Amino acid sequence: MSLKNFILSKVFVKNLGFAIVVIVGVVFVLLIWMNFYTRHGQARPVPDFFGLNMEQVSKVAKKNKLRIQVIDSVYTALVPRGCVAEQNPKPGFKVKKWRNVVLILNAFNPEMVAMPNLVDLPIRQAKAMIESSGLEIGQLRYKPDLSINVVIEQIYKGKVITEGDSLQKGSVVDLVLGKGLNNQRTQIPYLIGMLFEPAKNRILVSALNLGAFSYDNTIHNEKDSLNAFVYKQNPEYKLDDTRQLGSDIYLWLTVDPAKLSIDSTLIISDTIPAVKISERMPK
Repeated sequence: MSLKNFILSKVFVKNLGFAIVVIVGVVFVLLIWMNFYTRHGQARPVPDFFGLNMEQVSKVAKKNKLRIQVIDSVYTALVPRGCVAEQNPKPGFKVKKWRNVVLILNAFNPEMVAMPNLVDLPIRQAKAMIESSGLEIGQLRYKPDLSINVVIEQIYKGKVITEGDSLQKGSVVDLVLGKGLNNQRTQIPYLIGMLFEPAKNRILVSALNLGAFSYDNTIHNEKDSLNAFVYKQNPEYKLDDTRQLGSDIYLWLTVDPAKLSIDSTLIISDTIPAVKISERMPK
């Protein structure tokens, strides 16, 4: 029998049709199995575990059909000890059932760091050293001395602390600095439009203290507070106005650009993007 006759024969056509049916059936079964295995269309948002203890985490995870994996611990003052400090995926991210959510807990025992020696350092250098050590600068106190803006003493909870003393990471250390012998004064910085942390740093390096600060009613969550910028300060900036070293500056913060005066000057560094404010922005 020739090849042409074989291809046109009933036996070949019958077998070919049978093979096509089998292939289609296998593909169909595979598609059904893949759909079931990957749980297509069954993704659900990850709940927020931040601040929950492990008992609460287990209940929430079971309710949402998720698995939990704790991989590390850190120390933070944001949540109680033993509670969730970080998670991955983030809350709201959609995942399939029984997927792992990785958690980092707040350590039961706080991390301790050694106090550096800041005495005789200028304020800028002292600030960099104390922050690199995992500590924070609190209030700046000034007293008459030959030096100006140089650390004389380092204070923790009202007591002088020396180099090598052990402190809990994140502790706030106050500094006593010299203000010279002639009642030295400092220029008030211009803070309008600046985000909170850069504004706080500008106050500090100007030899002043951050007094009270408050958010307006546009701040609803942590993200808003991180994006908030200064729309009012007291004392206000004036070209020739100065204050004694260590004086307080008070801040008001918002996320509403309408609270800034609008004109042709654009603030670029340490501020919210593309916000126009005063025509004469001091450097």
